[in-house]
Amino acid sequence: MATVRELLDIGVARLRESGSESARLDAELLLAFALDTDRTGVIAHTDAPVGDGPAARFEAALDRRAAGEPVAYIRGVKEFHGLAFGVDPRALIPRPETEKLVELAELEIVRRLVGAPRPTGSPPLRVVDVGVGGGAVAVTVAVLLRRRKMADEVEMSATDTSEEALQLARENAVAHAVGDRITFANADLLPADDARPWDLVLANLPYVRSDALPTLPKAASFEPVLALDGGADGLRVIDRLVGLLPEALAVGGAALLEIGGDQAAEMRALVAERLPGWSCEIELDLGGLPRVTILRRPAR
Repeated sequence: MATVRELLDIGVARLRESGSESARLDAELLLAFALDTDRTGVIAHTDAPVGDGPAARFEAALDRRAAGEPVAYIRGVKEFHGLAFGVDPRALIPRPETEKLVELAELEIVRRLVGAPRPTGSPPLRVVDVGVGGGAVAVTVAVLLRRRKMADEVEMSATDTSEEALQLARENAVAHAVGDRITFANADLLPADDARPWDLVLANLPYVRSDALPTLPKAASFEPVLALDGGADGLRVIDRLVGLLPEALAVGGAALLEIGGDQAAEMRALVAERLPGWSCEIELDLGGLPRVTILRRPAR
């Protein structure tokens, strides 16, 4: 019977040979998955024997990873902003960079609810997550608002063109007990309704340039191409959303749009052309790269 250490050594060697750039981490996560434990348990008990069943599950997981499948899809879960999200090929795997979008969204909502007095009887803030995918952004924001006891002060919606992605987002919302706090709609960008304008628009839309798709890590080929392909300049879908904001965003409202790390100049030019007079700031992620564009509609 092999030990944890022996299986890890086999797994690391196998994944390195297949081209994995994170062979050690991948092997630890997949062995933890096979053993129904966490990575800490694997690292802390390297001399423990591993039964035939878990060893076979580990080997099968290694086969899938060696073929390029993302670890998150194999495990069926991905951690994001301290929460565990169910993931599968219905939607893009949440990236750490997107946590910046969530942080800024929380700050924006808190600023609007706490930073300035609101008249008694004011309607809830209207917030929409455009292109919700598996729900990481909308669900995390809803959880954060619940923790702050602000959930009743925000009306949150989420849209996607993929009904399969929306179903995954619904599942994640229910898993985190915010299924009743988010209205999901199958829509091309913004939902078609006659309600009052949105106070805050959030979006992590496709922004990879079409000609860059073949250069992405092999794992990305397992994800929905529509969630990645942003057209020739990477801003095709974002440009469409920006064009809707004059009608959709409330006076004094804001839109937080995730972009690629090399798209700051193009984004500023797009906003200057499409939204003259609007404020445009670009926040950096932890890696120091441009990540979130903050657009503010002037207050009359």
